[in-house]
Amino acid sequence: MGPHECRESAPRAVNRLSAGGSGLGLVRRASRRQSQHGVLGRGGAQLAFVFGQTPNMSTIEAPSRKPVSGTATTTRRRKPFLLDLYSTAVGKKYAMAISGVALMGFVLFHMIGNLKMYFGAVELNEYAEFLKKLLYPLAPKESVLWILRIGLIGMLALHLHAAWSLTVLNRKARPVKYQSARDYQEASLASRSMRISGIVVALFIVWHLLDLTFGVVNTVGADGEFVRAEVYANVVRSFERWPVAIFYIVANLLLGLHLSHGAWSIFQSLGWNNPRFNAWRTAFARGFAAIVVIGNVSFPVAVLIGVVSV
Repeated sequence: MGPHECRESAPRAVNRLSAGGSGLGLVRRASRRQSQHGVLGRGGAQLAFVFGQTPNMSTIEAPSRKPVSGTATTTRRRKPFLLDLYSTAVGKKYAMAISGVALMGFVLFHMIGNLKMYFGAVELNEYAEFLKKLLYPLAPKESVLWILRIGLIGMLALHLHAAWSLTVLNRKARPVKYQSARDYQEASLASRSMRISGIVVALFIVWHLLDLTFGVVNTVGADGEFVRAEVYANVVRSFERWPVAIFYIVANLLLGLHLSHGAWSIFQSLGWNNPRFNAWRTAFARGFAAIVVIGNVSFPVAVLIGVVSV
């Protein structure tokens, strides 16, 4: 008989003794067995006191406890608040909304600044020089402009990454595609084309920078070279190439679709979606997109029809 069995037999012997049964011999045998094993449990201590014996306290066994799991004492290092928020779907929607507002502001002011093209080469070139000298001489020439450019590139990267991450989350949430054709009656063309329009606009931005900012694909100056200071001439000669002009027009039409749904979705993502303001949100989104598209598309059209020329 093992130690555990002895500890179990002692309480049973006490019960039999208290019930008036003739279990005295059993009690004594159980006590002797516990002493032989060198283990005196709680039941054995009770028997010792019953028979006037002083138990050896060093042999009393404490109640067993389960070991504490290691995870209970290990503290996981928390991420910074913004990274922790961005790891959630709600945080990614916030990131898309905030970066979208920044990009909307850029395309609007960029279009307004380019309207100086209609006032001639001097006006547009001076405007470009003004941008290069922001906060000059407090800051080096073009430094503020490059800070703004890097910030916009960061906003664009954040916008694209948040959109891609949300797409991945949606696919994980529904790994099996719909078995039947989806009903698009309630979805607008702009909302259905957000991914394709976003991809085309991103490619257009890359082309636009290579064309009119760095001059990599624009060598149609007077001497066949890109002249950075001659902004007006660079724009006109670039749009005189009709494939470039058509690509510019198509890209801006898709930009308009993207803006019309994106501007509407910003309010939804930020929680400003009271039904009373739905009509106002729709009007704002469509109006903003229309202003940007009409302004941007007018530039290549004006060059192609000869309204603006070198």
